[in-house]
Amino acid sequence: MDTHDSTFPLIISVDDHTVEPASVWQDRLPGKYRDAGPRIVRAPVKEMTFLGGRFKPVMGQPGDDGPVGDWWVYEDLRRPLTRLDTAVGYDRDEIRLEVITYEQMRPGSYDVTERLADMDVNHVQSALCFPTFPRFCGQTFTEAKDHELGLLCVRAYNDWMVEEWCGPDAHGRLIPLPIVPLWDAGLAAAEVRRNAARGVRAVAFSEIPPFLGLPSIHTDGWDPFLEACDETGTVVAMHIGSSSRMPSTSADAPPAVGSTITYANCCFSMVDWLMSGKFEQFPNLKVMYAEGQIGWIPYILERADVVWEENRGWGGVADKVHRPPSELFAEHVHGCFFDDAFGLRNLDSIGVGNVLYETDYPHSDSTWPKSREVGEAQMGHLEAEVVERIVRGNAIELLGLTAEGLWPGGGGGAR
Repeated sequence: MDTHDSTFPLIISVDDHTVEPASVWQDRLPGKYRDAGPRIVRAPVKEMTFLGGRFKPVMGQPGDDGPVGDWWVYEDLRRPLTRLDTAVGYDRDEIRLEVITYEQMRPGSYDVTERLADMDVNHVQSALCFPTFPRFCGQTFTEAKDHELGLLCVRAYNDWMVEEWCGPDAHGRLIPLPIVPLWDAGLAAAEVRRNAARGVRAVAFSEIPPFLGLPSIHTDGWDPFLEACDETGTVVAMHIGSSSRMPSTSADAPPAVGSTITYANCCFSMVDWLMSGKFEQFPNLKVMYAEGQIGWIPYILERADVVWEENRGWGGVADKVHRPPSELFAEHVHGCFFDDAFGLRNLDSIGVGNVLYETDYPHSDSTWPKSREVGEAQMGHLEAEVVERIVRGNAIELLGLTAEGLWPGGGGGAR
């Protein structure tokens, strides 16, 4: 691959995204479910808003007036493909909330060969990709009425992810990230183990499950799932927005407000985990926060330690959190960033081993095709070995990649 004659390490991005091809579920569901399973319909948009952290699209009927796009249809859900799903290659001022078709999309969004080519342009060797239609932790299928079909959809997505998106054609450069049936922790545990048996080392999960109507991690409701992750060395990967709620301040706040404070859910979630006792209950457990950035972490660790030291007697954690939260963070938590000069200037207060790099391709926030240049500009004050760890070394260790930074289950020997 093209290294741009740069001494900057080849990037392993721990937060990119795949836009699922239209055939993923139609090709893999049993015949009796294909008419009910997720499918693409081309139709106009009747109305679409994104205010107060809530995305509300309304699909028109085929033949109606209005901009035409491709929509995922599944039970009562009508979810359009939008320019925000695949914004790379467009001028920033041209990126608007609008529906699009697959033909209007950058092919690297959904095609493996084209994705690898776009990774080459961006100095990226390997990438872990979150879903689009299932949403960031598969909550689309949790919210569906038919959980029998939902489980089949989860498994079909994971089979596509492992066997095709991250299969032989990807040469080990795409790293699988399955989803689980969040409505049943036992089924979720079984899916973790099913995928771990084929070399998968990460799973998508919600940053704040109660926002989805699910138990919090302060209960024992997730213990079967967490035990499976602990036993198999599966990293719990949480993306901003994986609670189906982006931070906002009011129902009429413009998207720019939420975009500025996107880290907030990660902040709340991390405190949840540090005060839950789960890292002591499951000592091998690792979690990571995709697209949460890192500059906010030092203060939260400082404050959490003070609260634990001074207030644990009445704070409800004395019987389950027996060590300072900052120590638990160092052993169990990874923050992920793509553009955070402030965080990098305060790296000593976070921990070199707790930071991962990402590019967010193909979303509107992505640094593609200049992720190398952004990294060089923001990491120029760091020693070469520190940059190596942040850009690729920590990801190799966390995700069980080969020394060359490839997923060993994806035919990584061929380049």
